Amino acid sequence: MTTADTSTPQLSSAAVAPAGAPRRFGSPGSLGPVGLVPAGGISVQFGGALAVTLMPRAGALGVVALRLLVAAVVLLVVCRPRLRGHSRTDWGTVVVFGVTMAAMNGLFYQAVDRIPLGPAVTLEVLGPLALSVIASRRAVNLVWAGLALAGVFLLGGGGFGDLDPLGVAFALGAGAMWAAYIVFSARTGRRFPQADGLALAMAVGALLFLPLGIAESGAKLLDPVTLGLGAAVALLSSVLPYTLELLALRRLPASTFAVMMSLEPAIAATAGFLILGQAMSLTQAAAIALVVAASMGAVRTQIGRAKAPLPEA
Repeated sequence: MTTADTSTPQLSSAAVAPAGAPRRFGSPGSLGPVGLVPAGGISVQFGGALAVTLMPRAGALGVVALRLLVAAVVLLVVCRPRLRGHSRTDWGTVVVFGVTMAAMNGLFYQAVDRIPLGPAVTLEVLGPLALSVIASRRAVNLVWAGLALAGVFLLGGGGFGDLDPLGVAFALGAGAMWAAYIVFSARTGRRFPQADGLALAMAVGALLFLPLGIAESGAKLLDPVTLGLGAAVALLSSVLPYTLELLALRRLPASTFAVMMSLEPAIAATAGFLILGQAMSLTQAAAIALVVAASMGAVRTQIGRAKAPLPEA
């Protein structure tokens, strides 16, 4: 399957299950696919702001290790995914998804350790925006992506020349991994029921990153306060948002989902203001309006496409 294939929505068995069928992971899908995306964004950005306050205690790699480990444990306990009955392709998808999540988290936290949260997310979101252009099969989505891109650069103050170059590079790398995350999250959601694939992928990511976290932070990771804050970051930044996004990607095309990710810089700016004391300027407020308009346009385009009558045979 190519990247463009993800622009065609496909229903999983969970999405078409009978009304009386049991649901092991609750019913967050009741928000609707459009509501799931911003809900996940709010959770992940406030979790990211909390993670910034934790870095002096545990280091960037230590925070990532705690986040992935706690999230993996919670998801494995809640989901209890089956290990048998999956094909080699299924397992390959899960492993790549896990590697992608580990890389995305590691690169992003290296970025926010060097540059402010708002610009870091602003640069990172360029990855999903690029995916929206590549994956879309409708010209109008290029318009929404362009509008969102204008807002992203406006939110960054029109340029990023005064930022740490290594931090910028890490943020751009995280954006590339974010685009890959969208693709493999969608594929995993179609191959595994509920959040089973996410739980397995999170375990893969945690196993890969734990040695790096131990090497950087060592016994600091066992401090009770650090563990408590790390658990909160894991729940806010991994368990809740990744589950919501996986469910959303079962019913939204990747192009629309990627453009909606343009809301993330606006949410990050709000989280930075409320938690980290980073004030927003009038220019940043205008940028937020642009990305919101782009996301609303993408959603309206998708709704209109869904309501369009099917051609007669």
